[in-house]
Amino acid sequence: MTTFALIGAGPGLGLATARRFGKAGHGVALIARNADRLGQLAGTLHEDGIQARGYTADVLDAASLTMALKTAGAELGPIEVLQYSPVPQADFMKPVLHITATGLDPALAFSVKGPVTCVNAVLPGMRALGRGTLLFVNGASAVRPNPAVAGTSIGFAAESAYAAMLHDVLAPENIHTAQLIIPGAIRPDAEHSSPSVLAQRLYAMHTERDGFRHYAEPLPE
Repeated sequence: MTTFALIGAGPGLGLATARRFGKAGHGVALIARNADRLGQLAGTLHEDGIQARGYTADVLDAASLTMALKTAGAELGPIEVLQYSPVPQADFMKPVLHITATGLDPALAFSVKGPVTCVNAVLPGMRALGRGTLLFVNGASAVRPNPAVAGTSIGFAAESAYAAMLHDVLAPENIHTAQLIIPGAIRPDAEHSSPSVLAQRLYAMHTERDGFRHYAEPLPE
């Protein structure tokens, strides 16, 4: 068994994606800050017959993030799929003229240092397996900068550049990198952006390996 590692596990998209990969036969490593929530999510997946465990870590703390991924790989099996989709903090949503250089530090740590830490932790295992998938999930500001949410616009753009470079350099090693852009809100009743629909889309990105950037739905005009 190989492992699907979810960074930013929550009850919406995270749970739906964990369930989709778990039903495909992967062990599931749920990684987030809230230990109680992780226990609840793992219990829900256990009821579906999915092997899942929670690992407490903060994406702004590289040491805890690395430890969580290393432990998950040792306990559940090598990590074949990594999904980086934590929810941005409200502090990142400041208008562009209200941000400062130091104020950008957490947003860049969240969107750049966090992904780099995760990739560095799982890449040796993927290389040993001879395959792997890195999935990045972002909002519309990753591709269309929005001056009302400058922190995510800057951070997501940097994350996108990093992911695109990984897509190019890791493809010869059979390690696929892909990004899903979700322009609007994730809602259970949304035709293209419900948790279950997005989970299936992410699973297809892993199995079909068709290009780098994908859109849940077209960007608004």
